[in-house]
Amino acid sequence: MSPPVPGRGFAGFWHDCFIYRITNQPDRLYIHPGTISAGARMPRPLRLHAPGALYHVTLRGNHRQSIFFSHADRQLLDEIVAEVIERFRARVHAYCWMTNHIHLLIQVSDVPLGRLMMRIAGRYARTVQAQLHTTGHLFEKRYYPVLVDANEYLLELLRYIHLNPVRARMVALPCDYPWSSHHAYCSSIAHPWVTTDFALSMLHREREHAVAAYQRFLSEEIGGVLCSPLLECNSNDRRILGSDDFAAKLLGAAWQPRSRKTIADIVAEACRKFDVDESSLRSPSANRELTKARAWVAHQALTLRVASLSAVARVFQRRESSLRECVKRHFNYP
Repeated sequence: MSPPVPGRGFAGFWHDCFIYRITNQPDRLYIHPGTISAGARMPRPLRLHAPGALYHVTLRGNHRQSIFFSHADRQLLDEIVAEVIERFRARVHAYCWMTNHIHLLIQVSDVPLGRLMMRIAGRYARTVQAQLHTTGHLFEKRYYPVLVDANEYLLELLRYIHLNPVRARMVALPCDYPWSSHHAYCSSIAHPWVTTDFALSMLHREREHAVAAYQRFLSEEIGGVLCSPLLECNSNDRRILGSDDFAAKLLGAAWQPRSRKTIADIVAEACRKFDVDESSLRSPSANRELTKARAWVAHQALTLRVASLSAVARVFQRRESSLRECVKRHFNYP
């Protein structure tokens, strides 16, 4: 397949690949609640899924400790990622395996990012821990995803990811670091699971000239202060790297500026709405009306993006899993 024509945009590129394209229709965006991983309690923000969307993903070692213990471990992660993206029809536009964390610039199909990351992180952790005869959490908390406006930020993120080892003073030049997709962009060596066509087509129509432009683009920042493009995440929604217009088009009716309400405000509103007092809401009682009121508070907090489910569970001294089931039962929340 020939490289996409510059200016057609990310949606056109994905459509050319006969997979899925980015859509601005609200009914094509899905919002998933967070969950609890085995043996850990932590807030899980709502996850955004749009078929064809691009995400920057960071996954860190537990307590920022190493997640790689040999070259073979990085090769293992290469193999796992390659298998997972082929199975779920995703594409990796950039990656970098650092010592204690990884970066992925990944584009999904109709399968949510969470399923891919669960396969990648879970399989890698189990294999490495079996080899080391250890148990516990290899990774800290959960992966951190940011949904990206590819047309505006793909090149910036590409540079940021590939210059990470330089920024960390591990190497002087990105070509000196073997565990990133930088080499897929610069050499003729095949990296079948890394997609380079789209990013290079943003620089030039012909690959030879695009590679030269890419190398110049990186060299502009070497030796300087490299700021993360992620600092520019949308002020109303930190899950999105893009303008308000991009967020509004992507999320449609689901998008709204972050509410100024607090959990206390929502609890007070629930007391008036359900004619109960706050002490009853915090009590151990499983009364149906109290249960529904607690579920309503959780639903409002999630919908308005005031607080995570775990934060609401702490207010009511409830298990997060039980509260989630209440929200599902009373408000048909996914």
